[in-house]
Amino acid sequence: MDLLNKTAIVTGASSGIGIAFSEKLIQKGTKVYGLARRLHKLQEVKEKLGDLFIPVEMDITKAADIESWVKSEFNDENSPDILINNAGLGSFGNVDELSIQDWDTMMNTNLNGVFYITKAVVPLMKRNPNHCHIINISSVAGLLGNPQISAYNATKFGLRGFSEALFKELRYDKIKVSTMFPGSIATHFFGDNKEESTHSNMMQPGDVANTLIHLLETPDNLLINEITLRPLNPKNPDN
Repeated sequence: MDLLNKTAIVTGASSGIGIAFSEKLIQKGTKVYGLARRLHKLQEVKEKLGDLFIPVEMDITKAADIESWVKSEFNDENSPDILINNAGLGSFGNVDELSIQDWDTMMNTNLNGVFYITKAVVPLMKRNPNHCHIINISSVAGLLGNPQISAYNATKFGLRGFSEALFKELRYDKIKVSTMFPGSIATHFFGDNKEESTHSNMMQPGDVANTLIHLLETPDNLLINEITLRPLNPKNPDN
């Protein structure tokens, strides 16, 4: 895909790799609709990235809001070419200590939200005369389970299954579906958890974003449907 003058939707665009994805797309000449719940953070991103970044205050767990926005913003003359399902969160702990609220929040954000926006956007992509691309951001936690992240595992394993079915469903409509499984990235994903604070051996958001751009720029009839990214040496060099 030639990214010049294309239109992309990026969820979770107010922080971390969402900003990096948006920045790399805009450098290629792509218009980016950046979705997140925190409008003031999105406005800060717009100040940095310029007019090709369009802030959209949106909670992707609200299916009716997603559907209404897509119908009001897009049509066959202004159709999204790219959907990056990046928004996600994690709450960790033993299964008997994890709250039902935390479980529901992860399921609604990491899995249901992906379904809501994908369902709304796919009809437009099917009518788009150009090839389109959906990229779902999973995690290495979508490939193997580990103690104390069972709920997060469940959402990311679920996203992998959804993505694989989706790529087989949409491939003949000229819509690519790829899933990225990144390991540790130097972002604020873990918040103030000092045990999981960032360090220099983690992957950098810009490098992960470069890989996303590579996926998008592959020839139209070439699909990389899954890709795993890991730091070569994941250990904290200060320990």
